[in-house]
Amino acid sequence: MAAVTGTGTGGGTIDVNTIVSQLMTIEQRPLTLLDNKEAGFQGQLSAYGTLRGALSTFQSSASALGTLAKFQAFSASSSDSTILSGTASKTASAGSYNIDVSVLAQAQSIVSAGQSSATAAIGTGLQTTLTIQFGAITGGSLTNGAYTGATFTQDGTAASGTVTIDSSNNSLQGVRDAINKANLGVTASIVKDGSASPYRLVLTSQSSGASHAIRIGVSGDSTLQSLLGYDAGGTQNLTQTGTAKDAQLTVNGVSVTSATNSFSDTIEGVSLTAIKVGAATLSVGRDTAGATSAVASFVKSYNDLNATLANLTKFDATTKTGGVLIGEATVRTVQSQVRSVLTASLSGLSAGGYQTLSQIGLSFQRDGSLSIDSTKLTAALTTNGDDVAALFSAVGGPTDSLVHFSSSTAATKAGAYAVNITQLATQGKLAGFAPAGLTITAGVNDQLSVSVDGISSTVQLSAGTYTAATLAAHLQAAINGTSAFSAAGTSVSVAQSLGTLTVTSKTYGAASLVSVAGNGADNLFGTTPTLSNGLDVAGTINGSVATGAGQTLTGQKGSAIEGLSLDITGGIVGDRGTVNFSRGYADQVNTLITGLLGTTGALQGRTDGLNRSIGDIGKQRTAVSTRLDAIEKRYRAQFTALDQLVSSMQSTSSFLTQQLAALPGSG
Repeated sequence: MAAVTGTGTGGGTIDVNTIVSQLMTIEQRPLTLLDNKEAGFQGQLSAYGTLRGALSTFQSSASALGTLAKFQAFSASSSDSTILSGTASKTASAGSYNIDVSVLAQAQSIVSAGQSSATAAIGTGLQTTLTIQFGAITGGSLTNGAYTGATFTQDGTAASGTVTIDSSNNSLQGVRDAINKANLGVTASIVKDGSASPYRLVLTSQSSGASHAIRIGVSGDSTLQSLLGYDAGGTQNLTQTGTAKDAQLTVNGVSVTSATNSFSDTIEGVSLTAIKVGAATLSVGRDTAGATSAVASFVKSYNDLNATLANLTKFDATTKTGGVLIGEATVRTVQSQVRSVLTASLSGLSAGGYQTLSQIGLSFQRDGSLSIDSTKLTAALTTNGDDVAALFSAVGGPTDSLVHFSSSTAATKAGAYAVNITQLATQGKLAGFAPAGLTITAGVNDQLSVSVDGISSTVQLSAGTYTAATLAAHLQAAINGTSAFSAAGTSVSVAQSLGTLTVTSKTYGAASLVSVAGNGADNLFGTTPTLSNGLDVAGTINGSVATGAGQTLTGQKGSAIEGLSLDITGGIVGDRGTVNFSRGYADQVNTLITGLLGTTGALQGRTDGLNRSIGDIGKQRTAVSTRLDAIEKRYRAQFTALDQLVSSMQSTSSFLTQQLAALPGSG
């Protein structure tokens, strides 16, 4: 017996360490089983992490595809990009437009008489005020840069301002710098023409267009007045070198003008930019590239998910091994729910629309993957882009042209819902009591304290004499140009009727209101103007009272129409048709995966269960380890005692052998 040839801990001949080690190897088999079981659970956790990643990628592509803008894009292309260019928005319509650019927009430039020095003082240094205004020059004739018989009409929408010249800046350079520093919409520069009096002041309007010609009034030093005073309808001490012009073009024979070379509302949904005089054709059509790419990404990410599911649940008949998640009920649930969404026909769509993926060229293969018929998809996007959008996105299709689908939530259910309006939204306004005074005098009636939609600010009017129309335009520009309102996105429109002004907020609803005070209020609106606060839209959707906010009507919580928001932009009170609301495939996938990946979803529940099992194994391992420590201690004590017994017996045997050897031999 080889095990008893060594030296035991008891001093005998038994190898206790080796024997105990071998016995404990057998006793530790439960730990090995627990380790293997834990490794299996860890492998499943990792596999569920892989599945989560594939689901998350698929959800991202579904979210991108569920955006209506992907399907509403239009593009515009010019037959000659050196003549004009164009861009199209989602409100554009496909078509071809023959465009002939005849005049490009131009800003007015005027130049002063030459001076012998750019730095020498001009005049006496008496404080002088330059008043710069903008307007249109009409009638008369233009010869050698000077008008005869023309009329200047001030543009009330363009702000005017003043520049002060005194002994500190009454040189040509000083005047230039003062005008530029005032930032009144005019750029001043000095050119040197090489003559005996070479220095000339050039003033150029910073805005192009016929209504942005310059008028300069001078009050103070007579020398500065004779140098800088300019009125195309009167005294012209400067010479025009560039005429204020509107851009002019025709669209399919219809004449159109613009103060700039950009035309933003000539063709609905299309912005044009004239580059040079000439003719070109602008073609507008659906831009399918973005939608095609989004659909391709959706299909790829689904196929990646399908491959991930197949790999995790496969069985290899050759090796007789299965995937990490083979037989997992949670995986089967995920696979079943995703495929169920993509193979079902949609409900809630308007008549004649697409209802299945196969109708636009997406079909399932035998292995569960999706394939794309690019020709069929492109044709569907080109001819029926809105219907393709409805196939993927959450959309509502109202039958009334003045009812617009705005948004929905995950709680909104598909269906056809009747809309009834009991009150249309209105805007807050202030209507004058009497015709406005047309003369604004500095320090007398040129300041207003204006409040619009809860935002208040002081508004400064420019002194001058106006017509009712130009005064309305100037008041509108002054209010909307005030930083407090523009920063808040608040604006108004100002109209006049028989000289009486009305200021109307651009917003709708109960928060829409306008009030005016200040030294100029009575002059503009009379002593008792009429204030009318806005009203929110009111009505029902599907027979349930909806919540109105401005022009938006939203279905209340707990109903089938919860979260369905409609914009009512006009029309009449009463029945307003129906809204066909549907949840497209991409929207449903997004909602489904959000639930699956959520804290209460199936995947989280399964991974929580695996983590609990791993925790239980840890507890079992601790208990087994404690028991094994006791067993090893017992084994070691037993074999140590045996070793000591053997050692004692061996000592006794040696003693007896020695004693026997010492006995006298027998005769």
